[in-house]
Amino acid sequence: MRHLHPCQTSDLGPDSFSCRVKMSVQNPSRLLDLAGKHLLRDDALAFSALEDLPTELFPHLFMEAFHGRHIETLKAMVQAWPFVRLPLGGLIDMPHMGPLQAVLEALDGLLAQKVRSRRCKLRVLDLRDTGQNFWSMWSGASSYERSSSRMAPVAEQSSTAKRHLAPLKIFMDLCLKKRTLDNFLTYLLRWVEQRKASVHLCCKKLKISAMPMDNVVKILSMVQLDCIQEVQVNWIWHLSTLATFASFLGKMSNLQRLCLSPIHLSAFTKQEQDHLPFVYHQYATWHFSFQELIVWFLPRCLKSPLNNLSITNCWLTESDLTYLSQSPNISQLKGLDLSGVTMTDFNPEILHVLLEKVEATLQELDLDLCGITDSQLEAILPALSRCSQLRYFSLCENFLSMAVMEKLLRHTAGLPCLTQERYPAPQESYRSQGVLLEGRLAQLRAQLLEVLRDLGRPRIIWISPSPCLHCGENICYHLDPIVYRCTAPA
Repeated sequence: MRHLHPCQTSDLGPDSFSCRVKMSVQNPSRLLDLAGKHLLRDDALAFSALEDLPTELFPHLFMEAFHGRHIETLKAMVQAWPFVRLPLGGLIDMPHMGPLQAVLEALDGLLAQKVRSRRCKLRVLDLRDTGQNFWSMWSGASSYERSSSRMAPVAEQSSTAKRHLAPLKIFMDLCLKKRTLDNFLTYLLRWVEQRKASVHLCCKKLKISAMPMDNVVKILSMVQLDCIQEVQVNWIWHLSTLATFASFLGKMSNLQRLCLSPIHLSAFTKQEQDHLPFVYHQYATWHFSFQELIVWFLPRCLKSPLNNLSITNCWLTESDLTYLSQSPNISQLKGLDLSGVTMTDFNPEILHVLLEKVEATLQELDLDLCGITDSQLEAILPALSRCSQLRYFSLCENFLSMAVMEKLLRHTAGLPCLTQERYPAPQESYRSQGVLLEGRLAQLRAQLLEVLRDLGRPRIIWISPSPCLHCGENICYHLDPIVYRCTAPA
């Protein structure tokens, strides 16, 4: 053992020295880490090693090169990447221009190659915030089974397949919440536009909350629309803007989730109507309200059935719900959210027909703050009781009597999948001025528990007074649920 200088040992007792030796033995540098650091000291050495570098070392070395800004090594690794997918978004919170630009430059070189490296299998660049499992697995920080990973290396392709490579796909989620395009998106869109034949920009989730339609159009014209599966819109649009967006919506052939919450539109003029495509112009002259146009117009633009539909906090009419119930694209709905849509004066038969249409598939139903009355709820109970897949049902902030609440519990008792139920406090819980009577609410909760006992099925329901006694929010989540757990006979 080498001797320490006296100044290094003057305050080092036997116990402390033993502890340090023990720590160095227990926490040695991994060979993987040492190999990566050694290669990155010399770009030329790293380049020459890539063709023969074990696949297991690629992800770890890539992370070292990426975070250490070894740009040239990074480019070389992209062009020899031995996996189908490069989950770049899993390494960074927001794509930094330096490393991203290096990756795109490497892809340029890759796309220009007539004969690719025998190692390279790259077909997908993933810029979404996914892939953490991949990086942690290959770096030794996770115990995920490598054989089950979609990142696993693929078999060598034939020379014929190499000559007919599919376009490179770039996956990203788009959240358009700024009025102008940021530097990253501007750079990426320009890069994709110049390589349309060999690069496809794919987006599964699209959210629009503030961006002007001109920029939205510019972005969507670069995106493979048949890749989009979820769309959420929350912005103030004119009628012509809606028509422009609907023309893109009609090309989203795999759209599964559409959320419009809330959208506002000022009254439109004849000049705005003239901006509509001819095929829709005849309907605009009927002087629809915006929401009528949304419910009638958008579902007919869709090419495939929706899985989820959310139209909330909008003013709708009976004809709107009629259009919706007649749309062939809602017959397979799993989630329906109409919260905040006032239905107090609606014919309940319309909602009954709508529930009948989706009774075989519906899993989540949200009718909070819809102004639903006793007679309306009673009318839809038969259809509701046939929604055999229903798992979540929320009816908060509707003014219902205790008698109808009991009927509701009895009609839904036979739904085998229903596990989350949120209901309003019965109207008998309030004074005429709307003041909540806490003692009366406690009595009614006890009566509802007796109903659950009578039905004899384990159940948990949440009863929410409005507004909340604790925080003043519209829906209260602070009260304990009413829980009934049946006990097996002795």
